[in-house]
Amino acid sequence: MQRRESNTALPIYLQISESLMRDIASGRYVVGERLPPERELAKTYSTTVRTLRKSLSELENKGMLERIQGSGNYVRDNTNARSVYSMFRLELPGGGGLPTADVLGVDYMAKPDDLPRFGTSDHASRIRRLRYLDQTVIAVEEIWLDGDSGRIDPAALSDSLYFYYQNKLGFWVSHAEDSVWAAPVPDWAPEAFGPNAGDPAGYIERFSWAQVPEPVEFSRTWFDTNAARYVQRMK
Repeated sequence: MQRRESNTALPIYLQISESLMRDIASGRYVVGERLPPERELAKTYSTTVRTLRKSLSELENKGMLERIQGSGNYVRDNTNARSVYSMFRLELPGGGGLPTADVLGVDYMAKPDDLPRFGTSDHASRIRRLRYLDQTVIAVEEIWLDGDSGRIDPAALSDSLYFYYQNKLGFWVSHAEDSVWAAPVPDWAPEAFGPNAGDPAGYIERFSWAQVPEPVEFSRTWFDTNAARYVQRMK
């Protein structure tokens, strides 16, 4: 797997550990299975064995991996393990895939009349992004963060907005509610997305809550059903 690099991407070792966590969640690696040898995994992720071992230590600390000296690294079950992308529900058709994003624009503005009610301010930050899984373009999204939750600094955005919220704005998303159906691709979607403006696409509306009664975020995602699938796992 090749990684898309940017100034705001997660550190490489976290990218790898997050990718492995998504592969485990999707069933690419099953509980009890031994991972490929470290040198082989390092080659797969185009990194050094040293960096890979730092990634594996992250999984071990989360209780998702057991490292047995002289034997290898074995997948363990820990449904409570927190992932940066634990709420990102889109996966490649074969499962998993590391989420990354290109920011198309960030604006602070009055909330349009067509937005559903959320938050406590009449203004919000609007973020539009092109989303990838590994190297594959899979979606465009529009996220609205309530103005009372903080202002977005475009230069500091991470591929994971929830990671950015926690580390830059001081709050974390505790739960979310998704509604999924089909809707036309918006006219601002770039050509790189694939489906053209007006074409039908998979569609997700999400309200996200932090540590306050009102939702702090509302988002809309249009995804290419030929390139990705929406998955919600219940354990």
